[in-house]
Amino acid sequence: MLTLAHFLTLGAILFSLSVAGIFINRKNVIILLMCIELMLLAVNMNFVAFSRFLGNLDGQLFVFFILTVAAAEAAIGLAILVVLFRNRQTINIAELDDLKG
Repeated sequence: MLTLAHFLTLGAILFSLSVAGIFINRKNVIILLMCIELMLLAVNMNFVAFSRFLGNLDGQLFVFFILTVAAAEAAIGLAILVVLFRNRQTINIAELDDLKG
């Protein structure tokens, strides 16, 4: 039988992988967006696990709000990425320095 510790361990592993992905790969914008989404999913897993094991539905309600924000973030991030690619012909972060002051 799966306990709360199993779900929290899996959430911690997913969160750690996403943080490592952000720090290791700083060149590809698509991978950075995927790591941020993975981080949000790890947090959602913890919310659902606590909600299930405590018998309260508040955690699952928060998950719906987080998924809504994550979907909007992904759509806006990919739209910005498409515009940058059309203008600069690259998605390499090192070459996207237009906003530097």
